[in-house]
Amino acid sequence: MTIWGYGIIAASLLLAAGSIFWYRRRSGRLLENLNRMLDLAMAGNFTEGSFDETMLSALESKLAHYLAASTVSAQNVQAEKEKLKALIGDISHQTKTPISNILLYTQLLSEQPENRDCLEALDAQARKLQSLIDALVKTSRLESGVIALHPVPGELQKTIRAALSQIAPKAAAKGIPITLEPADAQAIFDPKWTEEAIYNLLDNAVKYTQGEVCITATENPLFSAVHIRDTGPGIPEEEQAKVFQRFYRGTEHAEEEGVGIGLYLVRQIAQGQGGYVKVRSQVGVGSTFSLYLPRM
Repeated sequence: MTIWGYGIIAASLLLAAGSIFWYRRRSGRLLENLNRMLDLAMAGNFTEGSFDETMLSALESKLAHYLAASTVSAQNVQAEKEKLKALIGDISHQTKTPISNILLYTQLLSEQPENRDCLEALDAQARKLQSLIDALVKTSRLESGVIALHPVPGELQKTIRAALSQIAPKAAAKGIPITLEPADAQAIFDPKWTEEAIYNLLDNAVKYTQGEVCITATENPLFSAVHIRDTGPGIPEEEQAKVFQRFYRGTEHAEEEGVGIGLYLVRQIAQGQGGYVKVRSQVGVGSTFSLYLPRM
């Protein structure tokens, strides 16, 4: 091979090496730019104006447009959450005083015997309205993310007892015994909101049973569960999938107290913690509602 042949080979090798070096350097800059864009977007500081279009490849340009749109969208969502938070607060505040006044005047007028029947009905409706507003405010805050659940590891027994102490007077008034079986089940849960969920399940049991209520807690490798069993009339199979819907009332219990939102709130609380709720029921025997919470 002549010297010219070797020269051509050497030049080709140098050109190939230079091309590889240039390609790697360009790829490195591209990845650095993409990484910087993603870091800014994750920090909420991304603006499309921060990048010179002449310096961007087609991929970088598309990503820049996408991240800019996503940032604006996230800001809009946050702004809507703030508006919703303010609206819920206003509704809660503005309705609290009128309802309190209604209940106060009802109590004053009930001291006159001739008004007692009508005023008892008025008092019941005012309390029902108060319960409805409280439940709607809670569910709206959970659904919108205004209130975040904060699950932490802990024992369920203490939270169960706190919920039981709330329902005890109502159960005693109806002559319904509630049995709590000892257990040391542990889970990862938000104590305040889990207490709310367990109370709602107990309230539902006390409301519909004339027999007794039993509370147990169990563990499996993934979940711990709180089971609330009653000896009530039971739920027909075709209705069991509907009882956790908002405002759903069973066909046999349309005249019972309540607004049909308690079990829906239980489901929202369970899902917000990575858990779930289910029901097993047999007509004429009773129902068992189970709240499952993650263990890890």
